[in-house]
Amino acid sequence: MRLDLPGPRTGRRMPRVQLDSETFGRFAESVARFMGTAKFIVYMTIIVIVWVTWNLVAIFRLRWDPYPFILLNLFFSTQASYSAPLILLAQNRQEDRDRMSMAEDRRVTVQSRSDMDFLAREVAAIRMQMGDLATRDYIRSEMRDELQDHLREELKAALADLDGNPEDEDSEQAASTPERHD
Repeated sequence: MRLDLPGPRTGRRMPRVQLDSETFGRFAESVARFMGTAKFIVYMTIIVIVWVTWNLVAIFRLRWDPYPFILLNLFFSTQASYSAPLILLAQNRQEDRDRMSMAEDRRVTVQSRSDMDFLAREVAAIRMQMGDLATRDYIRSEMRDELQDHLREELKAALADLDGNPEDEDSEQAASTPERHD
């Protein structure tokens, strides 16, 4: 057998592990979410206090981690080595969701802008076809004049009713009584 030529692999020394990335991602997010809570800090504080107190106060034979607390440091190192990649994975997943959300927001913004441009062109075309472009101020002044005229007529009618104008009363009575056809 020649060692300088690559050959086919005969077998694997380690079994291949396949994980569902979505399930593992949800697990990583839940761990990262829990580690970012006050509850986690309280639990860790209680564990450290109990650990240190037990190993300082307990009878010599019951102490499993004497003063330099090497086992406790190992525990923290192990926890950090596992939690950092889980937190990074959770952040990457959140970043992906944010990126997808921003892309959707951009798409909606572009569509809205396109719709607004289309409507602006349509309104401009309608105005051009009308010939007379009625401005907002012109329409307001015309409406104000119409309202003033209407209010003057209403005021005159109300003053005439207060003065007791018999012509208006007779005409109102004649309008309110039905005609009889015998």
